[in-house]
Amino acid sequence: MSAPATQPSPASPSSSGTLSYEQAGVRYELIDPLKVAAQRAAAATGTHLATHGFTEVAASRGESAYVVDVGPFHLASIVECLGSKVLVADAMKALTGRSFYAAIAQDTIAMAINDLVTVGATPLVVQAYWAAGGSEWFEDHERAQALVAGWKVACDRCRVAWGGGETPALAGIVEGGRIDLAASCTGIVNPKERLSLGEHLAPGDAIVLLASSGIHANGLSLARKLAERLPRGYLTEVAPGCSYGEALLAPTTLYSPVTEALWAAGVRVHYAANITGHGWRKLLRHPGRFTYRIHTLPPVPPVLEFVAREAGHDAEQAYGTLNMGAGFGLFVPAAQAARTVEVAAACGVPAWVAGGVHDGPKRLLIEPLSLQFDADALTLR
Repeated sequence: MSAPATQPSPASPSSSGTLSYEQAGVRYELIDPLKVAAQRAAAATGTHLATHGFTEVAASRGESAYVVDVGPFHLASIVECLGSKVLVADAMKALTGRSFYAAIAQDTIAMAINDLVTVGATPLVVQAYWAAGGSEWFEDHERAQALVAGWKVACDRCRVAWGGGETPALAGIVEGGRIDLAASCTGIVNPKERLSLGEHLAPGDAIVLLASSGIHANGLSLARKLAERLPRGYLTEVAPGCSYGEALLAPTTLYSPVTEALWAAGVRVHYAANITGHGWRKLLRHPGRFTYRIHTLPPVPPVLEFVAREAGHDAEQAYGTLNMGAGFGLFVPAAQAARTVEVAAACGVPAWVAGGVHDGPKRLLIEPLSLQFDADALTLR
């Protein structure tokens, strides 16, 4: 199931120079140090669990979900916000009259669930946080009901209970007419040996990449800034019959059906990475010293080719920022790699045996593009 590599081409003549993620208002060199400081402060609080007879799984610190040992099984938890994708949905509603909030609901849940399942957890409960700029946001009943309906559909797809949530009206904090969406998720790792924090990751393991549906919910600040450059904005065609705005709003793939099916099929995942912020650099998340070699690239969705081209990104910028067709990475025993691809495909998610884990310095080598990301390209701990 290999696919030819697609390297972003130089900026088109209509572009006004390279558009970086920093220019779009996102500066990871400022954000990531706060994350690291918060993790270090939080680590000192883990001892409070002993008061309740529980312990933290220390290796989950710095991973996509936090894990607690409660005796017969582990509990995992995560909270994630959607970000600025709602602004694209609002702009497209104004331009087309269509509501995209059912898809936006799936995006929000995917942000939490796709992180949770990286540690081997089965999602159990989702909570909603919908903070509007004022009560008037809820006057658009079609939009509000689409959010509710889409949220339930995504929960049903992941077989997770929607426990409740919070809908504050935050005038003066959230801009009027806008909404900030977030989700938290609690899951169970049962049996305990299903935990996948990378303790079994080793040279010889295969890297299987699962297809993305498009931009997902990462890189939207860049994508929105880019729309300002386009003569037709969000209505610019990126594929026959598909506008830029529609392509950006393709709902994020939910990967929990795949991870559940893999466990049922006997595939033992040694590690997993949700490819969101930092693009393919997320494949470097494991703290160990390994060299990750990628030999096969998934096809790049047209919308991501378009963003990379029109923003003037070279391959290093594109793959270091966006998912470029791979929304999730699985590190599995080489003997189970082909089976992993089969199981994912049966769940409706294309997958590729894309590379392998090797001895060597910590780095990611994307060989078809002659790209190298070293250990310092991702600093999340």
